[in-house]
Amino acid sequence: MAERRTIRTDYLARVEGEGAMTVRLQDGRVEHVELRIFEPPRFFEALLRGRSCLEAPDITARICGICPVAYQTSAVNALEDLCGVDVPAPIRLLRRLLYCGEWIESHALHVYMLHAPDFLGYAGAVELARDAPQAVERGLALKKTGNQVMSVVGGREIHPINVRVGGFYRAPSRGELRSLVEPLERAREAALETVRWTAGFDFPERTVECTLVALSDDDGYAIERGRIRSDAGLEIAPADYDEHFVEEHVERSTALHSHLRDGGTYLCGPLARFSLNHDQLSDAARDAAHAAGLEAPCRDPFRSIVVRSVELVHACDEALRLIDIYEEPDLPAVPVEPVAGTGYGVSEAPRGLLYHRYRVDGDGTILDAKIVPPTSQNQLAIEDDLRDVVSRNVDLDDDALRGLCEQTIRNYDPCISCATHFLDLEVERR
Repeated sequence: MAERRTIRTDYLARVEGEGAMTVRLQDGRVEHVELRIFEPPRFFEALLRGRSCLEAPDITARICGICPVAYQTSAVNALEDLCGVDVPAPIRLLRRLLYCGEWIESHALHVYMLHAPDFLGYAGAVELARDAPQAVERGLALKKTGNQVMSVVGGREIHPINVRVGGFYRAPSRGELRSLVEPLERAREAALETVRWTAGFDFPERTVECTLVALSDDDGYAIERGRIRSDAGLEIAPADYDEHFVEEHVERSTALHSHLRDGGTYLCGPLARFSLNHDQLSDAARDAAHAAGLEAPCRDPFRSIVVRSVELVHACDEALRLIDIYEEPDLPAVPVEPVAGTGYGVSEAPRGLLYHRYRVDGDGTILDAKIVPPTSQNQLAIEDDLRDVVSRNVDLDDDALRGLCEQTIRNYDPCISCATHFLDLEVERR
């Protein structure tokens, strides 16, 4: 009679949100893998209906406390696209600077607090801090610098209040931005040390074979805008997103699952960005990647922690460059007159592509909204990766297999929600 074994993890503290994973094994073979997201939906798209389009940046910022700038940026991109608004260069570059601050604080949080403990054998950052206090202090200092950038440019560290359709409510002075130079220079050195540190971790050898999707921009490493590109030859404007990508409801999840319209699975996020745009990294970031042994394309999800560290270097370099060339705009925002129609906006959240679509009437009232976050786009890729990881490691004991599955999930830094932290992991062996 076959033995049936069940592994259950009732709490996974280093992933945002409420979810569960079930793995069923039959005679040493993987029979079924699913990542379930059961957190109650918050209906932000419904909340936007009937509201003024000018409210969208402030409402959508509340979706996430870690990457609110991403939601604000995709929202203003979509609405300015609809209204035919092209903001002046100083405003556009100021938005990119704000986004760099978010990349710094989010990547530092993930690398040091959520992910590094997996590679070093610790239950969490608190335990890591007991043996490696300097490393954790470095991570906290990096995150603090990112928060400072968000505070100066965005008005506050969490859910910035300075972003509006057409620009900003207030443009910072050159002196205010210059106050960020010294912290950013220190952060740049800390980021370079972060690349060296993470490059020394032991990595399981993994390769994901799905399509890689990221934004691409001729003007630089795509962050706050761009065209949607894939390593399979796709290159489209944001307005064409729905022609190539599909969202579907699955019974086990309150998050929609995304896939390519031809049925294929795709992955967005750091691996895709680095693989498609590595030539546009800053010189220091590109050199750090080379010294760390990263080559494009990079399809090893376990090495995503090194790629995020390289992007930390780039974000610091880019923030310093933007401050150096900053000229205060004549006005902090340009006028925006609502028009009836549909607008499309994208940006690169730390976790990947974030798509917004708004249908607006002539009075500027939102009639319909669609928001596709990175985690829903990556969920199928995560499940595929889990299935392969389990298939290759069925001989591990329950504790080891559970730990490897949890680490595999954290490779993708899934932001199920910013409010709660819970993953129930169940493995059945028959």
